[in-house]
Amino acid sequence: MKFYISTTGIKRVTISNTGTGKRSSAPAAALAGRRIPSSRTLLPVVLVLGIVLPFLFVRVAFLVLESSAVCSSSLVGGPFVNSKLLIFDGVISLVGEGYLTDSVSHHKSTRFGELTAVKYLTLMILAVYVFSFTVLACTMKKLREELTRALIEAKDGSGNGGGRIQGTLDSFNELVKEVTSKRQDIKAFAFKTKAMGFFRLNLFACSEVNAFWFDGNYLAAELLKMEHEVQSSRQRESIYWHLASHGVPKSLHCLCLKLAEEYAVNAMARSRLPSPEYVSHLTDPSFHHVVLLTDNVLAASVVVSSTVQNSARPEKLVFHIVTDKKTYTPMHSWFAINSFRSAVVEVKGLHQYDWSQEVNVGVKEMLEAHRLIWSHYYKNLKHEDFEYEGENRRCLEVLSPSCLSLMNHLRIYIPELFPDLNKILFLDDDVVVQHDLSSLLELDLNGKVVGAVVGSSCGDNCCPGRKYKDYLNFSYPIISSNFDHDHCAWLYGMNVLDLEAWRRTNITATYHKWLKLNLKSGLELWQPGALPPALLALDGNVHPIDPSWHVAELGQRSLEAHEETLKSAAVLHFSGPAKPWLEIGLPEVRGLWSGHVNFSNKFIRKCRIAG
Repeated sequence: MKFYISTTGIKRVTISNTGTGKRSSAPAAALAGRRIPSSRTLLPVVLVLGIVLPFLFVRVAFLVLESSAVCSSSLVGGPFVNSKLLIFDGVISLVGEGYLTDSVSHHKSTRFGELTAVKYLTLMILAVYVFSFTVLACTMKKLREELTRALIEAKDGSGNGGGRIQGTLDSFNELVKEVTSKRQDIKAFAFKTKAMGFFRLNLFACSEVNAFWFDGNYLAAELLKMEHEVQSSRQRESIYWHLASHGVPKSLHCLCLKLAEEYAVNAMARSRLPSPEYVSHLTDPSFHHVVLLTDNVLAASVVVSSTVQNSARPEKLVFHIVTDKKTYTPMHSWFAINSFRSAVVEVKGLHQYDWSQEVNVGVKEMLEAHRLIWSHYYKNLKHEDFEYEGENRRCLEVLSPSCLSLMNHLRIYIPELFPDLNKILFLDDDVVVQHDLSSLLELDLNGKVVGAVVGSSCGDNCCPGRKYKDYLNFSYPIISSNFDHDHCAWLYGMNVLDLEAWRRTNITATYHKWLKLNLKSGLELWQPGALPPALLALDGNVHPIDPSWHVAELGQRSLEAHEETLKSAAVLHFSGPAKPWLEIGLPEVRGLWSGHVNFSNKFIRKCRIAG
């Protein structure tokens, strides 16, 4: 092989093969085509990458930090936080070592070569991953916020989404099925869930999101989880709410103690009730006799005070207050030292009655029967019964203290308590009188035993309280063959009683007959309480009176009566667990009761009883 070098310059190299005598320049051309980059060519590329990559990396890192601030409330402690800190620490460490400073300010620094493109690319990939995770997390958070915002609009009836709903779904499972099979507008979905009544959410202020479409599969799973949590919370709330109705407030307990002490040290508190000159009024049929069976001093005071204050002829009123032995001393003390204009008040304890053996045995049997009924239903309460809505509300009322109250059940023995009276007005201790009751006391019952509110001003198909089916078990033939399940139940708590007709029809004996039938039927004929057996015993002996005389259910969780109805009612009845003297009493109507409490009284002030 021979080499021929041109004299004009090193521009061409010719290689010839001596064996063949031919010249070939192809290998040289191929070698020239594969030029190896020199350091002068690589240097600008490396400089550009060294300048651009740090800025790009810092920009991505700051985007991650900014996006994390938006979602920090929902992602605290999660994997995103750790990744964010990792990127942030990486940036700080690079700056601390001088890489970023040297690469920007000193392009010729020898330390610049130590920061390779691979290191930057690795950190950038990690930053992009964290940024993507942040965007996904923010998207899910905005999805939940948009859903809750739409549900608020649906609950308030605002927005224009309600017009697109053609109908409601029958069950939550159907809702899930529809969501997973279609892509719906979120407001339409919110109005459907609102129509089904599934959600009661405590919502927080959220970011403004204008339009959102969602994946039904994920949302359905989230909604199922949310519904389970809401149901569980509502059940616990119902239990605690009913337990709160069992206790006696510290202020009322204090009042009883102070009055009992006053009875011991003050001769006026022990004075005779009524005064000797008014004793004849106790059995005079020309007077209006009002009966209360109570062990609550403050409640009895409100009933008497409101009745006298709104009476056109208070001098015609005679109050007969019956209480137990424990409460007799403070009750007597209160009405002995507090005058109520010209009305006559009698306070009598159960221990002061001289009943016959037959009556004593009957009362004991009645109380034992009600205790067995209460115990039976209490032991059979199910987990799903602790939902305070619809039919389950009656199940929770098993927890009510009135189901076992002696004073509550003793009303069936009023004719034995007052053998010398022929007509009375019975009032519960949780009522407030707003108008004169004289015309009601003079009402002719047309031979019936009880005058009570049965109908209602809302129409023929509306009951002021509930229907027979809400109290009685119509699966038993003895109930279904004798009563109509859609018949309206009359209201207990404000009733005109013709005691002469009561004795003539022997209502008390009929009452005991039903108690025995219930025992033989496994205690399943009716729900616990004083009203169900009274409905059976007094069936056909109730004279309906105008609904404006008596508005009840003011002690329930939701107030259904309108303001005009409350103002026009003669008697407001706080029936239900939320009594007005308890903290759980409804603020909307508590003032109607507390307005008759004498807060200037020294015992009220000492015990810090507040309205």
